[in-house]
Amino acid sequence: MPAVIEREKIAAEPQTIDTASLHRLRVEDYDKMIEHGIFDEDDRIELWNGVLVKMSPKGVKHRNATYLASTLLQEKFGRSVIVQSQDPIRLSDFSEPEPDIVLAEAPLARYAVRHPAPEDILLVLEIADTTILQDRKKAQYYAENGISQYLILNLQTNEIEEYIEPGAEGYRRKQTYTADESFRLAAFPEIEIKVSELLPPEQSE
Repeated sequence: MPAVIEREKIAAEPQTIDTASLHRLRVEDYDKMIEHGIFDEDDRIELWNGVLVKMSPKGVKHRNATYLASTLLQEKFGRSVIVQSQDPIRLSDFSEPEPDIVLAEAPLARYAVRHPAPEDILLVLEIADTTILQDRKKAQYYAENGISQYLILNLQTNEIEEYIEPGAEGYRRKQTYTADESFRLAAFPEIEIKVSELLPPEQSE
């Protein structure tokens, strides 16, 4: 089945939040709160556009897909890149999300005192089981901040949604790959990945 290509501007509106009446939290303040133990890993929150957002619980299928993607990318690149799994990135002064998978430039020492920023990031991959609408909305923020390639692994349809050509108004190009197709990484066009390699196994009897 051929890939579906949509060349029109991708509409990916962020969550509707009336920020005019809110105090927007900066990343520096958020990090200090974490350092002082106000938040920890059990709180399951991330900072988006100055607002603390509760992260969705991760089911077994999501966990397995995250493991497969992380392992696959690590096997393909070794230590030539940094593969992060559900760790923070500094997207802007007001956003510090924790994407499921991030591919960032090496070496690790580059991030000794900071999280990867857009200029370091080669790829962001979010895995969507029950969160597909939220993950599509995130595309606007990723595009605004110059993330060159944003992927969503849709576990409901077994497809990869690829967003490329970022701009202030969102991604200008979207392409959908089905389970029997392959896609390439924008930063490494010689690398081809089968969508099926990222899909978790079906439940065994």
